[in-house]
Amino acid sequence: MPNQKILYITTEMFPYQEDTNMATVVNKMALKMHNEGNDVRVFMPRFGQISERKFQLHEVIRLSGMNIIINDLDQPLIIKVASLPGERLQVYFIDNEEYFKRKEYYFDDKGVPFIDNDERAIFFARGVIETIKKLNWVPDVIHLNGWMSSFVPIYLKTYYESDTYFKDAKIVLSLYNEKEADLDKNIGEKLKFDNILGLKALDNPTIKSFVIESMNYVDAVVKGDEFLDEDLNKAFIETNTPKFEYLDVDSINKLY
Repeated sequence: MPNQKILYITTEMFPYQEDTNMATVVNKMALKMHNEGNDVRVFMPRFGQISERKFQLHEVIRLSGMNIIINDLDQPLIIKVASLPGERLQVYFIDNEEYFKRKEYYFDDKGVPFIDNDERAIFFARGVIETIKKLNWVPDVIHLNGWMSSFVPIYLKTYYESDTYFKDAKIVLSLYNEKEADLDKNIGEKLKFDNILGLKALDNPTIKSFVIESMNYVDAVVKGDEFLDEDLNKAFIETNTPKFEYLDVDSINKLY
């Protein structure tokens, strides 16, 4: 159905990331919906590997300048934007020197997960939500891709529960096989600061446990990878949330 406002929140998108299924799928979904006459926006982290010069990113001054409090510390939110190369599709980048300037994604060069991955995910989720509100652009559909984006519905249905801005948006979660890692054991205290309590994922905070947790806060779940690992597939089978098996990009309209 054309003339919808569709928000893609993702941690990967081609050509900013290459050689991953998620990056390819998000690129194709966003372009398909854009070319069919929908108003599409994409939000992703501005990881240090993404060349601002190559992809012509520039800061959006009117959207930047907000501070987001994470773990009782003010962190400045910087918003950058670029057009997808060769297309009239805008991609917004959530940036912060403390969280995203490093050249690796979630693991250091020795394969050890960053201790602040949880804070980076919280900052990204809240940064997207606050920026969308500042844009005064109300999405009809929010499509989540990548583990960091799984924090968005958790925040929308708890911290932002009384905020009616997103109340009519349909939230879709795509599941992918991502490298597993523990999150900081103190994440519960950081979420408690935002009055988020009682999450099952806090019993064993990991990347995967928060993705599985977020399945309870969305309107539909779909397989982003055709074959999921055992834990994700079990959660997919058991969830009471409406779900779809793997859909090729040509069939993605069924979600919206």
